[in-house]
Amino acid sequence: MASYERFVQIGMALDPIHVGTGVARIGRVDLTIVRDPVTRVPKIPGSSLAGVYRTYVAMHCEEERQRKEGASSSGQQSQGRQKPYYPDCAGLGLDKNRGHCRQPDCPICTVFGFASGAGQEGGFAGLAAFTDAHVLLFPVPTRQGPMWITSPMVLEMIGLTVNGVSDNVVYVEQAGNPLNLGWLLLETQPCNQLDDVKQHLQSLGIPNYIQNRLALVPDRLFAHIVNSNLEVRTSVSINPATGAAEERALFSYEALPRGTVLVWEIIAKNPAHFQMSGQPIAAVSNPEDVHNVTKQAHPYLKHLGIGAMGTRGMGRVKVVYECQPVQSQGVNCASSANQGGQP
Repeated sequence: MASYERFVQIGMALDPIHVGTGVARIGRVDLTIVRDPVTRVPKIPGSSLAGVYRTYVAMHCEEERQRKEGASSSGQQSQGRQKPYYPDCAGLGLDKNRGHCRQPDCPICTVFGFASGAGQEGGFAGLAAFTDAHVLLFPVPTRQGPMWITSPMVLEMIGLTVNGVSDNVVYVEQAGNPLNLGWLLLETQPCNQLDDVKQHLQSLGIPNYIQNRLALVPDRLFAHIVNSNLEVRTSVSINPATGAAEERALFSYEALPRGTVLVWEIIAKNPAHFQMSGQPIAAVSNPEDVHNVTKQAHPYLKHLGIGAMGTRGMGRVKVVYECQPVQSQGVNCASSANQGGQP
């Protein structure tokens, strides 16, 4: 059996998503979101995904146990109950009395791991590793309605190699008048091979209304278009004593807009190759089991979300694809001017 397996996850933002840098900056907005240091395209760090997944899987395990045990609706923990349960196995787990159980039959501690705290020995990295969530399809308002843009570099993350996207134009199914992508006005160029791109996206669960409004842009323009069309909101802190706006507490923040399609991977390690405290892992038996544990968090992502500003209606993500990568393929979207014929 392989030592690990990759599982691609495709998610669509139901609300704007704000995963901040943790500091306020002087610039266009006060609270910026995390960006890739090379491409400057916004992303969700894998560490943020891992923390949210761990918490939501722990919540799921606790709900399942209460359902089986017939626990009261108050959700109070009974005395003497054996671990694991929420929230002990969900947090940092550095408290000896209310920390991680560290048992080889715990799906949370085995899949997500645990760290050694003060006065404690050892630790376990966990069987699931999370990549950063990158923008796959980004919605942009245009004179023709919303368009979802992508680029060859981005499509490579889902195993789709696209060639011929090099001119400073927007590649669409049928060329027409120049198309505005926010402030940027670009000529359009036809690309019949977009059907192959759409077919690949359909296998990943991308909705038809997004596939029918797809546009390709060169890699060098993708980051500029994304960063120029982020959602920016302005809020003010509320004085709890008066219920009115706090003076000098106005701030702005940016977010990925709703409709953004994100892609990330969960790398599931083979439990047969690991031990915890000298004991074989019993909670999961193969990489697919590891992935099945992480998938328990997806319904919670749809309702509880990820990132900050949750009280302002942000963060919900619907996972539309949760499986191994589909077969890679190549597509050529070069124009007739470049190839001497219709693409």
